[in-house]
Amino acid sequence: MIRQWPAPAKLNLFLYITGRRDDGYHHLQTLFQFLDYGDSLSFAPRNDGKICLLTALAGVDDEENLIVKAARLLQRQPKVKRNNRSLPGVDIWLDKKLPMGGGLGGGSSDAATTLVALNHLWQCGLDEDQLADLGVSLGADLPVFIRGRAAFAEGIGERLTPASPPEKWYLVTVPSVSVSTPAIFGSPALKRDSPVRTLDQLMALPFHNDCESIARNRFYEVEQHLSWLLEYAPSRLTGTGACVFAEFDTEAEARHVLEQTPAWMHGFVAHGVNVSPLHRMLSGV
Repeated sequence: MIRQWPAPAKLNLFLYITGRRDDGYHHLQTLFQFLDYGDSLSFAPRNDGKICLLTALAGVDDEENLIVKAARLLQRQPKVKRNNRSLPGVDIWLDKKLPMGGGLGGGSSDAATTLVALNHLWQCGLDEDQLADLGVSLGADLPVFIRGRAAFAEGIGERLTPASPPEKWYLVTVPSVSVSTPAIFGSPALKRDSPVRTLDQLMALPFHNDCESIARNRFYEVEQHLSWLLEYAPSRLTGTGACVFAEFDTEAEARHVLEQTPAWMHGFVAHGVNVSPLHRMLSGV
């Protein structure tokens, strides 16, 4: 029986832009927490060196898919065991639940799960630090998914400090728009001068996302969802969007509001967790 490996969503509980580098990347401070909801992947090793993604994503060429890129990246590592001089290969199936361009980290989480799962299935023997170093070459937020613990991130998102924010319940809604990260970070109106603060200082303040005003101004659907949710609970954009979330103390409260959402709103209720579902699974592997 082929095992399913979770690729959980993440939320940015807060996100502050503290500066901009000469290469165009931004300095930030953000707090990552996982959800007990997300995509899942299945892997069947093969012996001919082929990487076959058997579940196509509309509009994404396989060779540009982060899942395939992650598998090929790991395949090239010296520690990968050859069988009669042939590289290991794999068939991959993706059960996609997270929206593209939603700010939930779906693509990065899929790639991170691919690295973690194939490191196990191919018996590569790479440790967490080595996998995180590989992952950051595919995206700045891959290391947090690879390490699997809620974290305060700085730099461009690659410097991680373990954190333990309250594990709230969230109603996450999905506006019918895909928000491009470059569109947000490239905006001249983006606030880029938030002060650098300690995690303790930030935890004592109301949480905020510096990208939210840009997303609300540019995308009517984001503004529409946030305006509705703010009537019921503290609500924010996650990442650069488009998804937004409202926080609650109990599952019952979150589901009660979900039941009241108008027909044009779609979303789900999930629990915030400080240990990734992927790493909870790994502890039993």
